[in-house]
Amino acid sequence: MAHRFAILIGMLAVVAAIAQIPPLQVAGQSPAAGEGDPDWTPPRTDWGDPDLQGIWTSGTSTPLERPDSVGGNAALTDEEAADFAEGRVFDLDRDRRDGGNAADVNRAYNEHWMDANRLRLTDDQRTSLIVDPPDGRIPPLVALSPERQRRQDAAAAATARFRDGMPLSYRDFSLPVRCVVRTDRPPYIPTIYNNTQQIFQSPGYVVILVEMIHSARIIPVDGRPHLGPTLPQWLGDTRGHWEGDSLVLETTNFRTDPGVTFRNSNPETFKIVERLTRVDADTIGYEFTVEDPATWSRPWTAMIPWNKTDDQLYEYACHEDNYDAVHFLTGARRREQQAEGN
Repeated sequence: MAHRFAILIGMLAVVAAIAQIPPLQVAGQSPAAGEGDPDWTPPRTDWGDPDLQGIWTSGTSTPLERPDSVGGNAALTDEEAADFAEGRVFDLDRDRRDGGNAADVNRAYNEHWMDANRLRLTDDQRTSLIVDPPDGRIPPLVALSPERQRRQDAAAAATARFRDGMPLSYRDFSLPVRCVVRTDRPPYIPTIYNNTQQIFQSPGYVVILVEMIHSARIIPVDGRPHLGPTLPQWLGDTRGHWEGDSLVLETTNFRTDPGVTFRNSNPETFKIVERLTRVDADTIGYEFTVEDPATWSRPWTAMIPWNKTDDQLYEYACHEDNYDAVHFLTGARRREQQAEGN
C-alpha cells in the first residue's frame, strides 16, 4: 500500500508540474533591458545604493544571434512574432519523437526538466538578444595566433577522444562535464534550465548567486583594484561601481583552461562589462559588452531582461560525471587492451 501511495504521489507531482508549464507566449513578460517607466524611481538600500535584491529569471526563447529565417528584421510584428515563437517552441521541444535535433529519443532529459520560461519571447519581440552589431550576430573571428590554434586543436582532440569513448585522462572531459564551470560565469546567457539568479547586497559588496552549479560572484563595489594577473579565477575577477542607478561590473583575469571564457575566446584578452539596471519593480535590464581583439573583429553587446520570480533556488548537485570519471577511463583502457588483443 505504501509503495502504491508513493507512486500515486509521484504521478500527481508530475501532473502538477506539467500543468504549470505555460502555453506559447509572446507578450506578458516585463519590459526588455533598457525599457521601463522613465518616471519610476528604483528603491534604495538602507545605505543608499540602488536595490537590486531578489530572485530573477533570464529564461527566454529569443536567441542570442538573429537567425536567417527572420530576413534580417531586428523586431517582429505581432503576427510574425507568434509564428516565430511557435517555431522556436517546436525546435526546443524535448518531447518530440520525430527524429529532429531536439527530440528526446537519445537525450537524458525530457521537457519535464526544462525551464518553461525559455519558451517565451522578450516583450519587445526582438529577433536576437544581441543588439550591437545591428545585424544581431557575433562579429567575425580574427585569425588565431599559432599558440591559440595549437590550444584549440588540443582541446578539439580531447573532445573527440571523449566522444569516442577513449579519454586519456580526466582532463579530456570538458569543464561542464567535470562540473567545474558552466553558464555560471559571465556573460549570463539563457539556456535550457536553471536560468535563475539571486542578488544580495551589503555595504561595499554585491553578490550574484547563480543556480547553475550554485556559484556566487562576491563583487566589491568599494573602488578596490583588480587582483593581480598571477591569481586567475574560474569566474574571472570582477570589480563593480555605480553609475547612477546602474551597477557596472568589469571582469577580466580568467583562468586559461579551455572553455572558461565564452566560446573559447582568449582568456588573456577577454573582458566583459555588465550593466544591471532596475527598470521597474519586476525587471532588471541586464546588458553586457564583450571585448576580445584576439578573438573577434569588434566588441559586441547583448541585452536580456531579468524578470522577478517567486521561484526559489535549488541546490544544483552536479556530480554524475565526477562519479563516472572512473568508468569512462576504465572503459577506455579496456578498449585499448581489446584492440591490442589482450
